[in-house]
Amino acid sequence: MREGPDIARIAALVADPARSSMLLALMDGRALTATELAGVGGITKQTASGHLAKLVEGEVLCVEAQGRHRYFRLAGPHVASLLEALMVFSSDAVPPLRTGPKDPALRKARVCYDHLAGEMGVLIFDRAKKGGWLSGDLTRPDLSVRDDGWARLAEIGVTPDDLSRSNRPVCRACLDWSQRRHHLAGQIGKAMLDRLLALSWARRLPSSRVVSFSPEGERRFRDWLR
Repeated sequence: MREGPDIARIAALVADPARSSMLLALMDGRALTATELAGVGGITKQTASGHLAKLVEGEVLCVEAQGRHRYFRLAGPHVASLLEALMVFSSDAVPPLRTGPKDPALRKARVCYDHLAGEMGVLIFDRAKKGGWLSGDLTRPDLSVRDDGWARLAEIGVTPDDLSRSNRPVCRACLDWSQRRHHLAGQIGKAMLDRLLALSWARRLPSSRVVSFSPEGERRFRDWLR
């Protein structure tokens, strides 16, 4: 008799090459159509529809109808965390060891579902650790923000009022695919990325996970973290 979570079911859903390609295309938080995802997976739309139905049934994806179109997105940040962890594991399993993406822009700053990852995301986490912004076991995912942390976050306009009343963790550590160290995820991670974009320190490149900092934006970002 099986006891505990059925990890084999989820592993089977992710293991198919076409499905994994489609899932990775949704890691930037966008919603895409079956036609768009079929192109990503290198398969026909009919085949993609069958794969997408399995992913929706398995609660890996959710679907939203808008007019004649149906849009698919990751079912939540927990799915993004799973995929990020699998990217770390799969990179470790294949020599030679070069962690993460080859594209320098992706390695520097990118979206991980809805928060900042890459070198710049890890820089925030490292500064938060050294500055004592966070409480909890920093080797564990779930963390909380101390008063000093809220004071520093307020400097860029992030306050507790920006957080939603949901079951999503306020702050958590997410293992970074390219850096192999942690960046900040959870509601705080999302709020920080939103503010960096709103301040025009950085922008998201169209149809890409890349987050591009302007020279002035990067200077102000690093000054804030000092």
